[in-house]
Amino acid sequence: MLQVMFDNVSRVPKEPESKRRSGCPVSISLELFGDRWSLLIIRDLMVRGFRTFKEFQKSGEGISTNILADRLRKLEARGIITAEAEETDGRSVNYRLTEKGIDLAPVLLELLIWGARHEKTAVPCARIAKMEKNREGVLAEVRRRWRERDPTPLLPKFGDGGVSRNLGLRKG
Repeated sequence: MLQVMFDNVSRVPKEPESKRRSGCPVSISLELFGDRWSLLIIRDLMVRGFRTFKEFQKSGEGISTNILADRLRKLEARGIITAEAEETDGRSVNYRLTEKGIDLAPVLLELLIWGARHEKTAVPCARIAKMEKNREGVLAEVRRRWRERDPTPLLPKFGDGGVSRNLGLRKG
């Protein structure tokens, strides 16, 4: 008999543990967060300061509502994000990275640097170069924002040429 467990806030059934393909840490990690939508949700929580379903939906990535709801449910069931009731309206939900989720910061930073190094992106090269030279500072700032629940985006909306506070990253 399948036992269904529910989260207190979201009332989303938690997924039972699936059988792993192998014991390889890379394979296991990819099973947990490896599809593009999950990584983009984690990116939006970590780098863009998003917290709500509506913000994720309007991210510009074109994710459909059913896929977004599924990925949020899976990330929550796997302990990468948590759903919290909005303080001003208990019917609304804010998502937040868990400690397990924020530990993905170095992975996402390296993906950002790698992507900008090898492909044309909307983030200016000079900005990426500064981030690449100051990896530890960027990661410290990501963790500070997470700890203090600071939703200020680490990077401005891609392609808008704004300035990211606290890192001195300007359009290059």
